[in-house]
Amino acid sequence: MRVQLRIMESLLRNMRSDLGRPHGFAAERVGLLYCRFAWIAHNQLIVLGHHYCPIPDSQYVNDQRYGAVIGTEAFRDILQHVTDHEVGAFHVHAHPGRGKPKPSDADVRETREFVPDFFHGRRGVPHGAVILSDDALSARVWISETARPKAISEIRVVGAPLQRIRGIR
Repeated sequence: MRVQLRIMESLLRNMRSDLGRPHGFAAERVGLLYCRFAWIAHNQLIVLGHHYCPIPDSQYVNDQRYGAVIGTEAFRDILQHVTDHEVGAFHVHAHPGRGKPKPSDADVRETREFVPDFFHGRRGVPHGAVILSDDALSARVWISETARPKAISEIRVVGAPLQRIRGIR
């Protein structure tokens, strides 16, 4: 199965800006990219980045073992959002530096634990995790609660101002 992520450049810029803000005690920020989906052709999934929500400061847990830990209130809000809006949730955080970011061992272990929980709010749509660097991103997707995560094979950032070209006579 091929999976492609498409995201507006302006949305990606907003995510990077939010994740770059300092937090009172957490070493990094976390947000949620809510997505819609389209199955096209045989075995090809398009993930459409739709809306980004930062995790409020009050929903972080002071746990120095990780760069950022979010609490039960944050997860409750995520589940409520996917229930209300029929979207998939993609956990987002950033790794400093340039180039395609790779998930750390902690990223792999922890997302394997909590991303499948997103299916309790909305079954029938994929959920996942995104990691941003200064100039790239990587993402993994879970197609179902019991599926193993799959790397998103193609990422398209949709940008540049659209131009309106008048009809040719």
